[in-house]
Amino acid sequence: MGTIFLFEIMGTATLLLLGAGVVANVVLKGTKGFGGGWLLINFGWGLAVFAGVHVAYASGAHINPAVTLGLLTSGAEEFAPGVAANMPHMLAYFAAQLIGAIIGAVLAWAAYKKHFDDEVDPGAILGVFSTGPEKRSYGWNTVTEILGTYVLVLFVLISGETPSELGPLAVALVVVGIGASLGGPTGYAINPARDLGPRIAHALLPIAKKGASDWAYSWVPVVGPLLGAVLAGGSVQLLPLLGAGG
Repeated sequence: MGTIFLFEIMGTATLLLLGAGVVANVVLKGTKGFGGGWLLINFGWGLAVFAGVHVAYASGAHINPAVTLGLLTSGAEEFAPGVAANMPHMLAYFAAQLIGAIIGAVLAWAAYKKHFDDEVDPGAILGVFSTGPEKRSYGWNTVTEILGTYVLVLFVLISGETPSELGPLAVALVVVGIGASLGGPTGYAINPARDLGPRIAHALLPIAKKGASDWAYSWVPVVGPLLGAVLAGGSVQLLPLLGAGG
């Protein structure tokens, strides 16, 4: 489990370094990518997932508590070769993912430190670290996160059982697709660690004009993805009963 813990930290840190990094490049004034738009952010996050999954290969490359929970609720026997899918191991994955997310967010801040120093919009600063709704409605925002995460986790669970065993690039493209299709209302966290870890980093980092961390919203990108993961895992358990599991 020590190896698993380390690789989940490294993979999730890579995800957040590149994911938060592309957001910083687009929204912080004075960067080369300033104003690059939503699709650049979508593709940046997709490629961040691609890199993070490869870095975390030894742990099964979850880098997302929703994936870990989806595996558990789907009835999977292992999280990674030799690692039983059970509650204690799931909590260890959660801890590693949260630590990695905090580390990755701090590294992204370090990469753009001078741009953060010059940024005067607290919303832009927080947007680098965490998601936020375009129209604040906690219930409907949660629904959006449930749906996006359901698509992601269902794809991850099913693709591993297909003859081609579609790998990290396919997952990365699904993340791009989710962002382009379902990301508009909330910024698509679809990963509790991806949002909570950087939000903690935002609260702790010495950024002059950062403003509040919007803790009132923080439960949505945690609860929504976890519910979506449970629904995806349950769907996979139902597929054999519907005749789709052979």
